[in-house]
Amino acid sequence: MKRFMILALVAILGVMGTSCGEEKSSVQMRPEASQMKSICELAVMDCYYHNVAKFEKEDAEGFLWWQKDKKFWIEYSGIVRLGIDATLVEVRVDDELVTIKIPPAKVLDCEVNSASLNEDSYIVDIDSARISAEDEVRAFEEAQRQLKENASKNSALLAEAQQRTQSLLEDYVTNIGNAVGIDYSIDWIFLESDGADQDASSSDVSSSDSESSAEDESASSTG
Repeated sequence: MKRFMILALVAILGVMGTSCGEEKSSVQMRPEASQMKSICELAVMDCYYHNVAKFEKEDAEGFLWWQKDKKFWIEYSGIVRLGIDATLVEVRVDDELVTIKIPPAKVLDCEVNSASLNEDSYIVDIDSARISAEDEVRAFEEAQRQLKENASKNSALLAEAQQRTQSLLEDYVTNIGNAVGIDYSIDWIFLESDGADQDASSSDVSSSDSESSAEDESASSTG
């Protein structure tokens, strides 16, 4: 369903304005930065994680030389949303050349699924000191931190999220080209995470090319 909605938007944006007749010239119909940013905002990838986080605190309970540590694990599920920061995307159109500056994909949002947490989610070591509600809250916060950290290190998923966005932007440019009879070429400039430029690469986007399709399935990973 998400793939259908995104591709539908690409198609709508690609032909928007053609129903107004000949009064809209081909000069007015060209790739627009605002529309491409909108596509980037929609072209996100939800990744589902299942993980176990460990909580440990030494000498948490006891008296004098007799001390007990707190040891328990928390099993949880969570969702990480990967995508492009649309505010960093820049577009320039020079005749048949479309130059697109695009940042790397990153973690846009992450959330531990609270519905996946219950009393069975907390596995307490048999020799552990008593676990308090405060400990459970801290463990939940640690799980949230680990969730984001694990996703941020997954270069394969991040690369897939960026390629997904590029594919949808190419579809959009192709649709505009089909509407006005122009074979656009795209010059990609890949930004560093700090916004600096990397080496650029070019690709031809012909109005006669067959449409490329983005992956619809959400990625799944076990931390």
